[in-house]
Amino acid sequence: MTTRDDLAHIRKDYTRHSLGPEDCLANPLAQVSRWLDEAIAAQVNEPTAMNVATVENGRPSARMVLLKGIEDGGFVFYTNFESRKGRQIGDNPFAALTMFWPELERSVRVEGRVEKVAPAVADAYFASRPYQSRVGAWASLQSQPLDGTATLVARAAKYAAQYVTGVPRPPHWGGYAVIPDRIELWQGRPSRLHDRVLYLPDGNGGWTRQRLYP
Repeated sequence: MTTRDDLAHIRKDYTRHSLGPEDCLANPLAQVSRWLDEAIAAQVNEPTAMNVATVENGRPSARMVLLKGIEDGGFVFYTNFESRKGRQIGDNPFAALTMFWPELERSVRVEGRVEKVAPAVADAYFASRPYQSRVGAWASLQSQPLDGTATLVARAAKYAAQYVTGVPRPPHWGGYAVIPDRIELWQGRPSRLHDRVLYLPDGNGGWTRQRLYP
């Protein structure tokens, strides 16, 4: 069994890249898009995976989802509005996102307000999903207790029989866009002297960039 001492001695020195404010694009969403393109080109594992943190009664709650777009000033993901995170966002429409590309020794942190994407945008994305995924969106009562996988399979079969070809988007399923008011880029560096660049709104529709201590 792994012990505390075993974990204490796990460490890695980061040496691949450096990062300063002068290296970053003026628009942080464009900069994150650039990094995402580089992660995809480098064939990192799950380049669009991100942690989404929300709050319920003052307690943070986090889970992994897939980024589905950086557009219209926000970071977009899709989910069931009646899931735990959907209910939390309904009560407190703010979230924090974290993306980590260990192969490139990079991380991105995003904080901001959450808004639903337009229904037409959600419809278009839902229509692009594989058939079984569209059926699954109807079958899953996301975050609710499930007595066994047989029940879920039966629900999927029910909706597959109901929607043999076209599968409409469920009214409880759609997209959220996190509209950032704080974005931070992290680049691993040797001796834990990491590079951190923070973007904040400048009050005039643009962004400021500053270096942070690691």
